[in-house]
Amino acid sequence: MIVRVGEFQAAAGQAEALYQFLLSLAPYIQGSKGCLSYQVLRKEGEVNEFAVIERWDSVEHHQLSVKGFPPEQMQAAMPLFGAAPKGTYYRE
Repeated sequence: MIVRVGEFQAAAGQAEALYQFLLSLAPYIQGSKGCLSYQVLRKEGEVNEFAVIERWDSVEHHQLSVKGFPPEQMQAAMPLFGAAPKGTYYRE
């Protein structure tokens, strides 16, 4: 099992919209093959920063879910991001 930790920063004035977007991804991600869990967290004391903790059977399963996400939906969300998202894989 692997854990994917994603870090996200909202554009100015877009914190709530980015948070809602990240939450809206839950049904898609949790329905993806190999997904064990998906959790969105707000950074304490930083209204514009979020983390997403995902547990997967494998790196490959995570990457397949990303490739399968509709590009037009991701493109529509781009104005919500204040910086490029970062992500790292970890093993438990």
